[in-house]
Amino acid sequence: MKKILTLALALTATVASAQSLRVGLAYDAGGKFDKSFNQSAYEGSQRAVKAFGVQTKDFEPSDPSQTIQGIRSFANEGFDLTVGVGFANNASISQVAKENPDLFFGLVDDVSPQKNVASLVFQEEQGSYLVGYLAALNSSTGVLGFVGGMDIPLIHKFEAGYAAGAKAANPKVRVIAQYVGTTPDAWNNPAKAKEIAGSMRAKGADIIFAAAGASGNGVIDYIKQTQCLKAANLPAGVKFNTNNFASIKKSATYTKACAGNTRPLFFIGVDKNQNPQGDFDGNAATMNHGLTSMLKRVDNAVYALIKDVQEDKFKGGERRFGLKEGGVGYAVDQYNKGLITSAQVARVEAVKAKIISGAIKVPTK
Repeated sequence: MKKILTLALALTATVASAQSLRVGLAYDAGGKFDKSFNQSAYEGSQRAVKAFGVQTKDFEPSDPSQTIQGIRSFANEGFDLTVGVGFANNASISQVAKENPDLFFGLVDDVSPQKNVASLVFQEEQGSYLVGYLAALNSSTGVLGFVGGMDIPLIHKFEAGYAAGAKAANPKVRVIAQYVGTTPDAWNNPAKAKEIAGSMRAKGADIIFAAAGASGNGVIDYIKQTQCLKAANLPAGVKFNTNNFASIKKSATYTKACAGNTRPLFFIGVDKNQNPQGDFDGNAATMNHGLTSMLKRVDNAVYALIKDVQEDKFKGGERRFGLKEGGVGYAVDQYNKGLITSAQVARVEAVKAKIISGAIKVPTK
């Protein structure tokens, strides 16, 4: 009897395994653990693993030319769903989807013409407007930085929204924008982004928003090493106008390096909540250097797509995620709640409601 029960359990496990949905994910430049865009997609897939018991397999190309091979291998193995993470995967996903009309595909950040591809696109400009608004409320110099990854229309949306939100909060604010590069390497060049951050600080920027994939880690690293602006080093025409963070407890490193007439430097994270990366001393009670993060909920979109396939509700075509759908937003948590006041949150939430209602139209370029 015991042997029969064991055999039955094993058979049940085998059948369950055979019925598990299989999902392949082909990542963009920067890799699965870029602490940004790709990682958000990965985390969405892992949420689906826990919720539905799906099986996932990753493909991280060492060269963009390999992408179609990886996507085609998922199709050849009969994966139920293959997701291309990033607009650069559009051609490969579309080609393999055309070859396999009986399989389902997903594409993040671009629109495929194939009917069996769900195209997941975001209104990045809306979330960027909100973090730009917050940046302008908190800048001590009135000079803000924007570091884009690859110089393409997708990232122009981040820049346009950021600048528009900043000027809505403070018409006198100045936004300096620069891109890491014009090729996919721009997503994975933190050294270049770090260099750009240094040039922006020299121009008086005290808050820098990086929409640059893994390159954005270079901006965070620069701020970790530098931590502040000094009055003596400000360029002509730039001065300290406010001192919002004077009463916040600082780390010992900050106090030592930034004595005298100084103001703190902050980054704004992107895609994932990167606020924790601004906790340079491992103490959440001291001032965090991540002002906030522009959340692009790739994880939610990927999870929702897998859920639809799991429930036999897959639908091809464009799916747009904005503030209304919870696809973008901004982060307030234990790390930055001391930086952003409740009054500021109330102002931003009022702006958010106007964007959702259509009263505020956010530019995309």
